[in-house]
This record gives sequence, structure tokens and C-alpha cells, in this order.
Amino acid sequence: MKHFTTDIVIGLEIHAELDTKTKLFCSCPTHGSEEPNTRTCEVCLGMPGSKPVLNKKAVEFALKLCLALNCEISPELIFSRKSYFYPDMAKNYQISQYEIPLGKNGSLKLREGKKVGITRVHMEEDPASLIHPAGMKESAYVLVDYNRSGNPLVEIVTEPELESPEEARDFMKQLITVLNYLEIFDINEGIIKADANVSIKESNYARVEIKNITGFKEIERALVYEVNRQKEEAKHHKKIEQETRAWDSENGVTFSLRKKETEEDYGYIIDTDLTIVDIEEKWLKEIKKEMPELAQDKVRKFVEKHKLKKEDAEILAAEKELAEMFEKVAEEINPVLAAKWLRRELVRVLNYNKKELHEAEIDEKHMIDLLKLVENKKITDNVAAKILEKLVEKPFDVKEYVKKEKLEAVSDIEELEKYCREAIGENPKAIEDYRKGEAKALNFIVGAVMKKTKGKATPKEVNEIILRMI
Repeated sequence: MKHFTTDIVIGLEIHAELDTKTKLFCSCPTHGSEEPNTRTCEVCLGMPGSKPVLNKKAVEFALKLCLALNCEISPELIFSRKSYFYPDMAKNYQISQYEIPLGKNGSLKLREGKKVGITRVHMEEDPASLIHPAGMKESAYVLVDYNRSGNPLVEIVTEPELESPEEARDFMKQLITVLNYLEIFDINEGIIKADANVSIKESNYARVEIKNITGFKEIERALVYEVNRQKEEAKHHKKIEQETRAWDSENGVTFSLRKKETEEDYGYIIDTDLTIVDIEEKWLKEIKKEMPELAQDKVRKFVEKHKLKKEDAEILAAEKELAEMFEKVAEEINPVLAAKWLRRELVRVLNYNKKELHEAEIDEKHMIDLLKLVENKKITDNVAAKILEKLVEKPFDVKEYVKKEKLEAVSDIEELEKYCREAIGENPKAIEDYRKGEAKALNFIVGAVMKKTKGKATPKEVNEIILRMI
């Protein structure tokens, strides 16, 4: 047994659906009709005499992931049959990889810089979808939908190096970012699930597996519950056995499914219906050429080239569309100003409207036009923020809108001094309070001037003029 020194040991087995148009071994569409059992054929249903044919695009997508995760790539792609008798695979076996995975010995960095080892990355077909009408524990029967059966999956298996539920959630976030940058996973439609192996020091690291957890928050919730459950059992001197449990997200608990089977129980054999595919160096070179710059490369570039703070760079790089927009905007606008507006204001407005960046019609041209006006002090930050809120709802010509609505900043000193004199004359008590040492009273006068200019003056300038006058 591996020697552990931490209190909690977590390993993840993550299944991500590859965003191909057709299934892994047949031409049935991966998405489309949601009517049960309509996107099927004799191959994905495993009918006698049917022959699987490998989807080349799925292999290329899986190879991109292996390269992004710094894996050693196998020179050959070999598929095996994982035999088990369960209704989610009509042919009573799943085509997977066992003996030789496509990639091994890789790594992925967490946000704080910790490197987590990747044991293996392999390809397999997705089983069918099982529907338990009254929930997994209570249903008297199960419904099977084979539409999903045969969809291409990659399985990413980590080393048992995660030390908390928070680290597990961060790992999932970093992995999703990689999948998104590679454009091999549909973040809106794609299925991503995790099985988690968790053990604690008090049980001498007896391994418990939790099956089929979906989503970042659920990963963290399931692991927090399971760690606390095991600690509670150990406290009462109950033996924690190696077993497989399921996560019930509605009730927030795990429950026992079965005592853990071993890999040998699946009776893996090489699939003789599929030929061995050579992963030639020439093919790998072509795939490497297509590889995009990944999030961690962008963070480094944003810090070194654009002099951004690391935290700002990480937030911008975490989302591919946002990172690409920043790079285009930073060509024409001061990068630090661009970063501030994109990572704070744009993200704030998108969140408020419950929109992802790709769902909004706003593009880099709108942001450049808006931020040029801010940079040149033609409009105030306050006005710019309000324009951005409207832009995310429906884009328009920013310069024309500012002219039409007369939103240009009041920067004429004489005009500003006139407003300041008026505000001072109208608020003698605030002036008296300020002179008595109440610094906050000055903000009241500044607010009165901003009201008169309809927010089109900069508070800093107004502040300076008022102080000069009193």
C-alpha cells in the first residue's frame, strides 16, 4: 500500500464526453432527438454480426487532452471489452481501454500551483442512461434509454494526491478550463461526471468509492459529507470497509451500493472486432500544430507582457472567450485598464443578467469603443458602467449613443466651478461640519455636485475644486 502522510486522501476518476457529432463506434448522432431509444443502431445496441468502426475525430480530441495534460502517449491504441451484466450496456460489455491507456503519467496544476499527477487518460464508450422513477433506492423498476449508449468519453484518473474536497473541486475547475480551451467538450450540453475515491488516516486509509457525482459543487458536497461520515464512524470505533457508495444529491448523503469489486472482476479481454491503431509521430505533430495556447500559458503571458496582477490574469484566463477578448482589447487600450473592466465590470454585468460571454452579443469592438472614451476621460467610470449594462442587454454604437444622450464628461473647469459654488452655497451646514473636522461632510458636497452634473464629472476633480474653494 502507498504510504500517505495526510489526514485525507482523494483520487478522482472523471468521465468527460467528447464533443463529436457521432458516437465512438457508429454513425448515430451524439445529440438530437431526446425521445428515448431513437438515436441507436445495431452497433451501439451490440446486435449479433454488427461491427464497430472507430471515430477518428474522437481519437484526435483524446490525444489533444493527453498532450495538454503532459501525458506520455502510447504508440498504439488498443481497445478492450469490460464485461459486466447490467442493463446499461445492451451487449453485456463496454468497449474501453485497460491494459494500455492512450496517455499516462501526466499532470495538472491547481490554482495555487500544486501539481496533481494523472495516472492515465483512456477512451471508452458511454453506457446507456438509467432512469429510476422513484429514486435509486426506492424504485421498483428501472427504465433504460440507449440514446447516450456509445457516446465517446475520455476517462481521466488522478493519483490519490488531493488532500481536501476544496482541492478536488479546484481540480475539476482546472480540467474544465483545459477541455474548454481545447474545444473538445461542450460546456453547455456535455456530460462530465466523477467517481471519487476517498479515505482517511483514522481508518488506515480504507478506500471508499463514490459513484457518478455530477458538477463542481456536488463533488465538494459529496466529499465533505463522506469525509465527515468516515470520521464519525472511526470515532465510534466502527470498521470502515472498502466499498462502493452512491451520492444522493437531493438528500446530501452517500449510501452503500456494493462491496468494492476489483478490476479483475470485469474479465477484460482485447476487443478483436477493433484493429490496433498506430499513433504515428507524424499524426501527433499535426495535432500539436492545432493545439491552442492554454490557460496557464495565457496567465504567464498576461503577467509578463501586460504587467497584470497574477490574480487578474488567472480570472481572465480561466474563461477562453474572456481571455481572447482581453487580448484583442489590450492591443488598443491600456492592458491594466482593460483587465480591470473585463474581469470586474463585464463579469459583474454578465452575472447580473445570468449570461455567459458567448451568449451576449457584445464583442471586443464595443469594449474598445467604450474604454477609449474612459481612457481619454470623455466619459466617467460611472457613465461607462451604465453603458456596459445596456450593451450586454443589446449592443449598439457606443460613440453615437454617448453623443445622442449628451453623456460626455463635464471637464470644463469654469462649468465645474459654477456647480461647486452652487453646491457650497446650498449646503452651509455640511461646510461647517467639514471645518469642524468631519471629513465625511465633504462627500455630501461632492455628491451634490455629481447630481448637478448627472454623474458626468469625475469625483476626484470635483473634490479638488471644492477643497480649493473652502
